Amino acid sequence: MSRLTKDLFVTWSALTRTTERATRRRGARYFLPALFVDRFANMGCLDKALFTRQLEACRTFEDAGWVSYWRDLADGHLAAADVELARLGAPSTDRILAPGGEATAAELGDALAPAVLVLADRTPETARALLDDFVAAHPDDRPAAVAIDELVKAMTYLFAASWPGWSPQRLRAYDDSQRILHVLLLGLAPHVGFQAERIELDIDGEDAVAYGVFPGGDHECPTILVSNGLEGTIQEALLPALRLRDRGLAMVTMEMPSTFQYRRPLSLETEGMYDAVIEQLAAHPRVDADHMGMMGISFGAHWSTRMAARSPRLKAVVSNGGLYHRSFGPVSTLGMPEIMLRTLKQTTGAANLPDLGHKLDALSLKKVYASIPVPVLALNGDSDTLASTQDTIDLAEHAPLGELLLYPGDDHCAMGHYTQWLDTSTTWLQEKLGQHPR
Repeated sequence: MSRLTKDLFVTWSALTRTTERATRRRGARYFLPALFVDRFANMGCLDKALFTRQLEACRTFEDAGWVSYWRDLADGHLAAADVELARLGAPSTDRILAPGGEATAAELGDALAPAVLVLADRTPETARALLDDFVAAHPDDRPAAVAIDELVKAMTYLFAASWPGWSPQRLRAYDDSQRILHVLLLGLAPHVGFQAERIELDIDGEDAVAYGVFPGGDHECPTILVSNGLEGTIQEALLPALRLRDRGLAMVTMEMPSTFQYRRPLSLETEGMYDAVIEQLAAHPRVDADHMGMMGISFGAHWSTRMAARSPRLKAVVSNGGLYHRSFGPVSTLGMPEIMLRTLKQTTGAANLPDLGHKLDALSLKKVYASIPVPVLALNGDSDTLASTQDTIDLAEHAPLGELLLYPGDDHCAMGHYTQWLDTSTTWLQEKLGQHPR
């Protein structure tokens, strides 16, 4: 089946609301972009072939079936983690996931500390070898290493269960995934030389949280605010960045307003919410308010670009795979699965598809490019199937200090080159913010 034929079928299924019926026959993977596998495999350092088979075997997008399918897989990894945690006398996963389980972070961190680098140094390419090599060199610490690996995988499958948010069952899975992030990050940070902090955000009436990772010490640091996209979570953006902890930069990761934690619809007023976060961070005792940057991923790149023009606090911005102008045209919805169209409508508060088109068109940044006064690194895969690659090119060409980086043969946000673009972007921000590795 050709790409166009498939896109037409997916669109027809969305418009006629027959996707669920077709999914029972074809499987969920058929209706999702190829990069769906990459993003989850990258976060959890999962075997891509295995995750692909699991996605193919899932035959529903409905809440009960979707959530229970991925929760069952998460439960398998939680059970494997419990075996190792019991050997260590560490808190069980029931305690971690119970309300208030975040209080177990220090206790869990002490138990897992000998294998902390299995979390802090992993990349999608090296995770399996890192675990195997560590266990071979430190057999006595095998329980701690395996427990970390299993907890990260459980967190990833719980994120899959929560995707793309909004319903009560999906949001409960999201909460569980967040609890695992909290205990791992805050528990293990002191054992690897950086500081981690849960930051309460008061954003114009919306209560949300961000997580900050700061170099050791008490000095002010150049700081990057990271925001991901339509249905991305903090852990998805934060975990792969832990191995860059020696760059001398602080990194604060938030989810895009109008997604998991938030209730207010996405609109031009979302600018003010990002402004409030930037100002709140500027007052943080560890943040060097004169050396702040931002990194946006997918729809988050729309806001990093918009804030580059709006906020005088930002001195440099990385925008990866953003939706700026062309991506809001009618043709951009061709091949978009029903679940994503529904999520876009809920996120923007649109009443129907024509209203969705109107609300997205109002977000166009075409007239903003030329007014961006700071360096912008616009990057993407050169074959983006979710947003327009030309949007990325236009931003780089028309922003006065724009730079372009396209990864050949890669899709949305260059997920196939995740490790490479994250390294490159962080190095670029170091240079622009005047920071050198410590």
